[in-house]
Formats: sequence, C-alpha cells, structure tokens
Amino acid sequence: MKDMILWIGALLLGAVLGLLGLHWLDQTMEFVTVVYTRLFQLLAVPTIVLAVISTFATFGSKGSGRIFGRTLTYTLLTTFAAAAVGALLFVLIAPGNLPVEAIGRGGEAVAEAPHLSYYSHLIGLIPNNVVKPLLEGNVLSLLLLAFAIGIGLSKLPDSENKSVVIKGLLGLQELLFLLIRWLIWTLPLGIMAFAAQLSAQVSSGVVADSIGKYVLVVLTGNVIQFFVVLPLFLMVRGLNPVRVLGRMMPAVLMALFTKSSAATLPVTMNTAEDRLGIRSNIARFVLPICTTINMNGCAAFILVTSLFVMQNGGTPLTFPTILTWIVISVVSAVGNAGVPMGCYFLTLSLMSGIGAPVAIMGIILPIYTIIDMVETAENVWSDSCVAALVDHDL
Repeated sequence: MKDMILWIGALLLGAVLGLLGLHWLDQTMEFVTVVYTRLFQLLAVPTIVLAVISTFATFGSKGSGRIFGRTLTYTLLTTFAAAAVGALLFVLIAPGNLPVEAIGRGGEAVAEAPHLSYYSHLIGLIPNNVVKPLLEGNVLSLLLLAFAIGIGLSKLPDSENKSVVIKGLLGLQELLFLLIRWLIWTLPLGIMAFAAQLSAQVSSGVVADSIGKYVLVVLTGNVIQFFVVLPLFLMVRGLNPVRVLGRMMPAVLMALFTKSSAATLPVTMNTAEDRLGIRSNIARFVLPICTTINMNGCAAFILVTSLFVMQNGGTPLTFPTILTWIVISVVSAVGNAGVPMGCYFLTLSLMSGIGAPVAIMGIILPIYTIIDMVETAENVWSDSCVAALVDHDL
C-alpha cells in the first residue's frame, strides 16, 4: 500500500511539473526518462534470453510443453477478444471519413516513416549469426536461439559439464534480478519524469482532436479490455482481478511510460514473482513469450486503424471484411515485436500492401504516443493475467 501511494504521488507530481512549462525542467525530465529507458532496455535482452534458456534446460521441453500450450491458448483467447471489442466499437461509434486536404497533409509524415515488407520482417527473424540479434535487440530472433539452446541443454545427458553450464546460467539470472531490484527501488523517480514529459507534450498541443471518434474507438476498446475483459478471464478461473492488478501495478505503470513491453519485461518478471507470488519457473517462461506474442492492444489498434484507413479509401466494410481483418490483426499482433511504435509500422506495412491510403497514418502519428502508452500498459497487464492463469491452472 505504501508503494502504491508513492507511485501515484510520483505520477501526480510529474504531471504538475510538466504543466509548469519550464524549459530547463522539461530537459531534465527528458534526460531522466532516456536514462531509465536505456537501463531497462539494457536489462531486457539478457532477461529474455536467460529466462527461456534456463527454463527449458531446467524443466525440459516435455514439461515446458504444457506451460507453452496454456500460454498460447490464453494469449489467443485474450487477443481475439481485444480485436472483437475493437470491431464492435468501430461499428457502434462509426468514425467518419477525413477531409481530402487533411489526408494530403498526412502523406508528408508517412513519407518519412520506414517501410518494411512482411516478407522482409519474417526473413529478418532468422538469425545468421549469434551477435547480430543481441546488438539489434531482436526479441523474436533471440527467442528462437534461446529455445534451441534451452532444448539442446535439456536433451544432453546428465554430466558435470551440463550441470556447470546450467548453474552458470542460473547464477547470471540471479545477478540480473538483483540489478533489476535496485532499479525498481528508484522507480518513483522514473515515473515522475515520464509523467512530466507526457504532461508537457499534451500541454504543448501534441495531442490532436481532428479524428476524435477514431481515437475514442481505440482508447475505449483498450479500457474495456483492461478493466472488463481481462478481469473476467481471471474471475472465471477463481482469481481476484483487483488483487492481481494491485500486485502488478509497478509493471503496468512502467509499460505505460516506456511504451515497450520488452523494455518493461525485467520489472514484469520481478513483480510477478516477488509481489504476485507466481512460481519462478512459470513467470520466467510465460512472461518472455507473452512479451513477444501476447499483444492485445496491438491487435485492437491494427484492426481499428486498418478499418478506418480502408473506409477512407472507399472499401465497403461488410461483415465478412471485418471478420477477415479480425483474424489478420490477431495473427499480425502475435508476430509483432514488443518495441515502441511496432504496431504503427506494422499497420502501415499492411495498409501499403493492399494499396490503402496510407497518408492517413501520418495524421494518426502525432497522437500515437498516447495510444502506444495505453496499449502497451494493456499488453503488460494481459501478460500478467496470462501468467497468473497458467500458474493457477498448473
């Protein structure tokens, strides 16, 4: 309870500091946010790799199969639910089309955005050396390597060499968690800085209101998924959603401001084990996987944005079309990496592939910061729910 008051206090203080409009203060807060983001990104990559390798090596691929099966089931169920909620809200709220001149201005922003084909994205997941994925922080490539190494270790016959390797991995993991706990101890300072930076951006007019209904659909969908759908999943399995959310609040708040579920992973894992009481073998296996494939907020964003862009391009949004794009959004979200703006560029790539008016993505770009924050917090909350459900079931 004391920690919760401290975090909320830091959040409110940061919001007030950001509204003051002091240039030197904004620069200081920006410096602190950059430091925190870099430190969490530094810890995120080894956390993912060590967690997956040590879990497979220690518990074996057979035991991990049940955990992975439950994780995948809950991931797909929650992601489909998020996309379905987004589709329903889009039909009910019915955002209108944008003026032609506004779409023209949006094209200038999109022209500066990097374009990546889905084929290139998939080929890029296959590592051709060990160092490159580590340097680039390519989460999916690292997971492929970690799976291979972990399963390989589990299949090796018991020997002193195998024991030394596994003990070394577990020792490195313990050291990493010690560093994470130190960083979490200073988390209120980071929350204050992130809140101040966001508050300054909002007060300076970064958030636009020209496409209010579209934003309303996206944010309302995230709120319903966060406070209604995911708690229902927990309640059906006999878990108290208020307790689970209260315990996982440090991770959810960190995700809100870092806008990266991968960068938040060290906090998510530490919080799940120490505060929520999830068994380490479950948390260290489920959460790294969820960080990569469990993208509730991303699925909703891809669906709603795709429908909005296609509608502006003159595509009739029939029931079969919406149903098809629900499936596409879920599959795309599962294949997306948990990095800042990953959903935005993935949606841009999908819209480019079907010849939709991608200039609209340029109009969405200025307000995507807020959307990205909310959907990342939802993704981490969903990861936490899946971990809690798997731990409860097994």
